[in-house]
Amino acid sequence: MIIICGAGIIGLSIARELVKSGAEDIVILEKEKELGFHASGRNSGVLHAGIYYTPDSLKARFCLKGNLMMKEYCKEKSIPVLETGKVIVTKREEELPVLDELYQRARRNGADVRLIDSKELEEVEPYARTVEKAIFSPLTAVVDAKRVIYTLAKELADTGKVKIVKETEVVGVKESNTLKTTRGEYTFDLFINSAGAYADKIAHFFYVGRNYRIIPFKGTYNKLKKEKSYLVRGNIYPVPDIRNPFLGVHFTKGYNGEVYIGPTAIPAFGRENYGLISGIDGEAPSILLSDAILFVKNKKFRNVALTEPKKYFKNYFYRDIAPMVKGIEPEDIIPSSKVGIRPQLVNWDTKELVMDFLVLKDSNSIHILNAISPAFTSAFAFAEFVVSEYILNKEVKNAL
Repeated sequence: MIIICGAGIIGLSIARELVKSGAEDIVILEKEKELGFHASGRNSGVLHAGIYYTPDSLKARFCLKGNLMMKEYCKEKSIPVLETGKVIVTKREEELPVLDELYQRARRNGADVRLIDSKELEEVEPYARTVEKAIFSPLTAVVDAKRVIYTLAKELADTGKVKIVKETEVVGVKESNTLKTTRGEYTFDLFINSAGAYADKIAHFFYVGRNYRIIPFKGTYNKLKKEKSYLVRGNIYPVPDIRNPFLGVHFTKGYNGEVYIGPTAIPAFGRENYGLISGIDGEAPSILLSDAILFVKNKKFRNVALTEPKKYFKNYFYRDIAPMVKGIEPEDIIPSSKVGIRPQLVNWDTKELVMDFLVLKDSNSIHILNAISPAFTSAFAFAEFVVSEYILNKEVKNAL
């Protein structure tokens, strides 16, 4: 039996690839009573196109390929895809060298991008503004993330080879091949950890990746009021600080026509700290201590910790986004209930934020760590890689 922990986009995509490879006895354990309750169902639904990532990284290898695979899947399943593209704009002249670096990265990654001037930008996004030039990415698109999750889950269930067991949380490991859960024990031949925000804790049960820990960041969103939604056609992104794995607060017109503005990257007090207080549990003191250590040891984290929380305040939030789009007034920004948690992996030996996906393996378990953006975009291509490199070519292939 193959057991997968976590029924998010990565877990479901790996299960789909395993079925394609001949596996017939797969159980996916999901601790929630509904799918898409966490990151996979709370993201913006943007299909990225391979721009930001260091060449030869896993993100660079699988983002663009995953984009195309996800679009094809959505087409097959009649899931709408908004192929509206994306522009990356500069707010200040000092950002121009970083824009050029992004363009060069994108080209090395095989991405379809163009450098455009202000006049060309107006043709793509009439109300966007930039200093001198911008990047245009025509392959960036938007999908309904939850609809993709539900469709995948139904497809897997219909094969008769995959069973999704909800409301079942992994709480430990007994001996070398038995999981302890809130609903009894499960014996496995192969275990795949795709537990998202809890992936480090699950890996630690197996004594794998003990030098890594997840630090949660809260991504909050606002919206443009409906009367101003015409100001954004597709996706308008800022030039990010490429020293950190965050893309900055941006504008995205979703499949429902609403324009979301976000997410922030505010250090959170819990792995499910979606509200101001809700989701803060007994782990909060440990997270706060980790945040404090990173604040002292890591200058890049310190900068995020000092600047991002200010975006809770509307005036600061407005000043951050106003240079990107013409015609926005403070009263055009309205609250949104949309919020997510980014489970950011940290190498605790070096105190550095991990920039890439990470796959760790022991004798009969595989652990997917740091499956953060662009994990949703990359999911199908990344699942191919995990199955081909860590299962089919290894001794654990007899678990199939």
